[in-house]
Amino acid sequence: MRKSLTKLYLFVYLLVNIHSFGQVIYNAYARVTAVTSSTLLTVSNPNETNHTFTVGGQVIVMQMQDNVIGTNTTNATTFGNLGAIANAGSYEVRTISVVNRSAGTATSIGLSSALSNVYNTGANSKVQVITFRRLSATAFTSTASITGAAWNGSIGGVIALDVGTDFTLSHSITANGIGFRGGAVSRNYYGGVATCSTLSPVTSSTRCGVKGEGIFAVTSATQTSGTAKVLNGGGGGGQDINGGGGGGGNYTTGGIGGPGWNGSAGGCTPSAAGTGGISLSASIGPSRVFMGGGGGGGQQNDGLGSAGANGGGIILLKANRLITGGCAFNPTITANGNSSGNVGNDGAGGGGAGGSIVLQIASYSVSAACPLVVRANGGNGGSVSDAAVHAGGGAGAQGVIIYSIAQPTTNITTQTNNGTPGCNNSGCSSSGGSASGSNNSGIVASSSGVLPISLLYFEGENHLNSVSLNWSTASEINTDYFIIERSVDGHTWQEITRKKAAENTTTRQYYSAEDLQPLQELTYYKLTIVDKDLSKSYAPLKSIDRRVSTTLVFYPNPASHELNIISPWPLSFVNFELTDSRGVNLRVKVKEAEGNRMTLDLSDFLPGFYFICASNPFGFKQTSKIIIR
Repeated sequence: MRKSLTKLYLFVYLLVNIHSFGQVIYNAYARVTAVTSSTLLTVSNPNETNHTFTVGGQVIVMQMQDNVIGTNTTNATTFGNLGAIANAGSYEVRTISVVNRSAGTATSIGLSSALSNVYNTGANSKVQVITFRRLSATAFTSTASITGAAWNGSIGGVIALDVGTDFTLSHSITANGIGFRGGAVSRNYYGGVATCSTLSPVTSSTRCGVKGEGIFAVTSATQTSGTAKVLNGGGGGGQDINGGGGGGGNYTTGGIGGPGWNGSAGGCTPSAAGTGGISLSASIGPSRVFMGGGGGGGQQNDGLGSAGANGGGIILLKANRLITGGCAFNPTITANGNSSGNVGNDGAGGGGAGGSIVLQIASYSVSAACPLVVRANGGNGGSVSDAAVHAGGGAGAQGVIIYSIAQPTTNITTQTNNGTPGCNNSGCSSSGGSASGSNNSGIVASSSGVLPISLLYFEGENHLNSVSLNWSTASEINTDYFIIERSVDGHTWQEITRKKAAENTTTRQYYSAEDLQPLQELTYYKLTIVDKDLSKSYAPLKSIDRRVSTTLVFYPNPASHELNIISPWPLSFVNFELTDSRGVNLRVKVKEAEGNRMTLDLSDFLPGFYFICASNPFGFKQTSKIIIR
């Protein structure tokens, strides 16, 4: 019986861990160090391990951090308050027109159209570019759990996926704990007496817990530690004796840390608490979202404290319909903040805030047998196991979940809950601070965002005197019209026509346009989708090559019974003449012809040398020598 139970436990353990750790990353990332003329991104630190920046592919340009602190930089409790939101959290979608590389590494990325936002790349600002990975132009079914690269201070923290029609989710999409990083625990320090001496809200002293990371990039060593928050990053435990770290903030404000130890039942007065990260709800919308703030680190003197926890990352997901299936495990979409570790007789770290989820999905088909859970919850502050009051960590704040339609509820659970503050002692006679606001206040519905249109395809077809452009949408949300443009260099664009959109529909729509005066060279065509609010999104570029070419291919040569021809144009454009060595025209039978391929029947010809002349209406002529055995 014991052996059977052991095998059962092992099977369950393996099943759970295969589900939890068998994850795939679909995105590529790079830091943007400069933006030139709103169309050229100078990049560094590219991570193309799981995807590649390629011409015609779509990318998201996102301002992760910005100089939002204003004058709130003095050594006071006001440090880390919001000055102005600037461009922090803003993002948009663009199409790649060129990728420049050095020794295989991407150094700059050109965009097919100018950026709408002004992106800041100064010392306290971080911008990154992420591939907006199209998993399929039609339907896609998950084969493994999906995650993203963790934020490392320059890149990561974002999952951005696009499916043309139905996205069948049989696994998890998780951005848990890949957002802004928690602050480190302090070094061991004890002043020698049981008094609560006050240390600065802002300091470089390693006696204090390190502040959690937020939407302002700290570059000064004097601002790294202390009790004050850094915008949505929680403050560190800041007294000599075991102060708790503040929780990270996002949609709501993170909780303050616990008070610290002085031998009394209530702990330190004044409190040693790290301040909770601020709420960003006033700035959050479908085109501006944030990673969850990191929790502040606890203060320790016995090596038993804990660091602040990481915040949740960002998930941007677009599809026409989300379906659940194959429910060995119920599918989830989560961007939760992490919880801080529990401690002994020292200060605990604050919980990370929940991240952000934007779901641009026209409809959901979720069965009761395979329910879906969507969460952006805050993490818990660490708790103290010692009987005496020390300092639990502050609660991580809730994140935000944005639906492009009314909140779906059939077999779908949506949560944006605040984390739980950590207990200050083993009896939990008191605890760190709670995050602000009521649970689930971070659920936002009926807000269009990244690409409120679900584009199935954009194709071009070469004709004798024109180029036809065709596209189809699976759904449209507040779409106003389409613009067709052409370019020979991918930078300068000429508008050809505009087409009115269906505006709001979940029924498949078909559109077409004609370029009646096409250029006789390699030409790029761009489809721009304009919404009612004048926001724009773009289809991958389509190229049509009408250049005169000498790439007509004849094979095999020498030939025996038949000759194959491959043309750069449809063969309906091409005329052929076959002559013998004396220049006499010969009639030749066509065995097969389809598109740009043809097979000629040579079975009636004697062995010898022949000449085949091909011409088209563009002025192209090619004469080739053919040998028949």
